[in-house]
Amino acid sequence: MSKTHSVGIIMNGVTGRMGLNQHLRRSIYPIMQQGGPIIPRPLLVGRDAAKLAAISQECGGLPFTTDLNQALSDNSYSIYFDAQTTDRRASAVRQAIAAGKHIYCEKPIADSLSTALELYHLAKAAGVKHGVVQDKLWLPGILKLKTLRDLGFFGKILSVRGEFGYWVFEGDVIHAQRPSWNYRKQDGGGIILDMLCHWRYVLDEVFAPVKSVSCTGATHIPERRDEQGSAYACTADDSAYATFALEGGIIAHFNSSWCVRVRRDDLLTLQVDGTKGSAVAGLRDCWIQPYGATPRPVWNPDIPNPLNFYDGWQKVPEQATFDNAFKRQWELFLRHVVMDEPFPWDLLQAAKGVQLAEAGLESWRKRAWVDLATIPEPSSP
Repeated sequence: MSKTHSVGIIMNGVTGRMGLNQHLRRSIYPIMQQGGPIIPRPLLVGRDAAKLAAISQECGGLPFTTDLNQALSDNSYSIYFDAQTTDRRASAVRQAIAAGKHIYCEKPIADSLSTALELYHLAKAAGVKHGVVQDKLWLPGILKLKTLRDLGFFGKILSVRGEFGYWVFEGDVIHAQRPSWNYRKQDGGGIILDMLCHWRYVLDEVFAPVKSVSCTGATHIPERRDEQGSAYACTADDSAYATFALEGGIIAHFNSSWCVRVRRDDLLTLQVDGTKGSAVAGLRDCWIQPYGATPRPVWNPDIPNPLNFYDGWQKVPEQATFDNAFKRQWELFLRHVVMDEPFPWDLLQAAKGVQLAEAGLESWRKRAWVDLATIPEPSSP
């Protein structure tokens, strides 16, 4: 009979949207319920005791506290997880590393590359294990793209086009579906900092390493209303239009916007075009068109187009069972901590995401392409 390991996790920021929905409700609590070799034992941390109490009751009476220092001093909890707003993350992660906790946190881990690298070096020097959430690598649609790549379906990959976003209501007549801090730069908001961290690991792992970026941001909606209904000025970018040059000559372009209405297959779609075939993936589904089934359009705007371009695509069948992406990565990180299994998505990878976001902001400011420097790994002692 296999041994069961109980692992204490300090979960900071569970009163927020991501911390509560993706990490507690859809990841840690289901892992607790399903049983297995590793059973999480969460301690909920946040600033609002009333919200923590309600969440605790929902999840069967989990312990909670508003005192992070007290939580970090408890040796029965070996992992610190952070899903706070970006501006609070680095300070808390420093505290957790100093307390000897293993680190797992949301991205971006910091608002600057220098701070992100500082956290990575601190974790390495302390000898604690560390990881960053890179959830999109476990989305069914992206896993299907990786399978097509591994099968050689695309031939030589030429380009990747990503469309991400949806309309986030301003909060006046209809309540906003994202928190107000997302639109205030002083609170760590901004879609470039948020989404270019995602696009870095997706491009690096699924296609090829990013070499340089050209990015334009915009604050299309200048004023919104916060959770209390008060008007506030939007100081962060709400849209980003970025082109990436990848190794091997691949060109990728991603539009990311909270000011766009969706007329496509999903909230995120990726189109990959190659010499032998193309694919379009959403969050879960994927469609392919091989070279031999590619139509031969002719430009003639004077007559109705005789081709229905959607008809020429075939849906990739379900060949595997897919679990929640956040939950799947949590399970891998827990095995990394308990069983020392490999976990390559560490704070260095997190720093690379911040590097691309910082380069995107620099590109927007300079109106120029920005090359990414190689981040050296620390030498072994």
